[in-house]
Amino acid sequence: MKITVLGSGGWGTALSLLLLDNGNDVTLWSFLEKEAETLRATRENPMLQGVPLPEELKITTDMGAVSGCELVVMATPSFAVRETARKLAPLLDEGAVVVSVAKGIERDTALCLTQIIEEELKGKGRVVALSGPSHAEEVGRRVPTGVVAASTDSEAARRVQDVFMSPRFRVYTNEDVTGVELGAALKNVLALCCGISDGMGLGDNTKALLMTRGMTEMARLGVAMGGKKETFAGLSGMGDLIVTCTSMHSRNRRCGILIGQGKGVQEAMKEVGATVEGYFAAFSAHQLAEKMGVEMPICQCAYAVLYEGKPVRSVVEQLMNRGKRHEVDESWI
Repeated sequence: MKITVLGSGGWGTALSLLLLDNGNDVTLWSFLEKEAETLRATRENPMLQGVPLPEELKITTDMGAVSGCELVVMATPSFAVRETARKLAPLLDEGAVVVSVAKGIERDTALCLTQIIEEELKGKGRVVALSGPSHAEEVGRRVPTGVVAASTDSEAARRVQDVFMSPRFRVYTNEDVTGVELGAALKNVLALCCGISDGMGLGDNTKALLMTRGMTEMARLGVAMGGKKETFAGLSGMGDLIVTCTSMHSRNRRCGILIGQGKGVQEAMKEVGATVEGYFAAFSAHQLAEKMGVEMPICQCAYAVLYEGKPVRSVVEQLMNRGKRHEVDESWI
């Protein structure tokens, strides 16, 4: 199958290698010519050091490469999804499957990424979200991984399952696109919070508290927006939350550690050196919580630290001194 991957970051590159291993004709598209030249010359992505890029992997800056593709993967950062989808629309073959692999929520509109893509494609392609606990660094090294392909178009989801599935990459299907995408985006906010906790030296108990109650918040908002609570117990919910909150591969956690150590938010993001999706998702979570009337105290505290400059120790005290609750009455299970 002829496939183009739009976005030459670590994730786009890792998926290109997976799809190439699966016997497909793969082109990796880069937004920047300088970046494409480096990839062609070194046959290595700096974000996946030690992972060679085979000569069979074509690298280009011409989006016209999508012509004739049955499947296109959108692996740009979340803030670039709308612009990229807009450029893709006139070039995409009718009926092609478009796979969204970024994780985020658009600022101001609070739309999930598949909604943005569908809006820009105007019905031209069939859109599927691919999500789960899947660090690019590990997928690139062929570490066993499991993800979920979500779409209301079950045939398109099964097509993605067939194309991506391999002995090292297991793909499940799900119709709950809302739940899958919200889990993917909101866990980045919680990874920032867990990183802050680690940076402050608060310990494993605190991280477990943040992850467990954070999962409750994710599911509470997801169900309010039409998602299924069961989805949040799956790979795109609990699975992605665990891996992102505990791994040093996670840019969100690394950024949080720096903030917890006393660095300013912008300084911390700059030091991480790549897109920190949780920063943007925290703004959208704040918007959605207010719009839907959903209580999300951990995410609201993240917003207070990231956008209002509140000291991290004061928001920890605020969370710990909240009124008494019954756990099961508020539970997502």
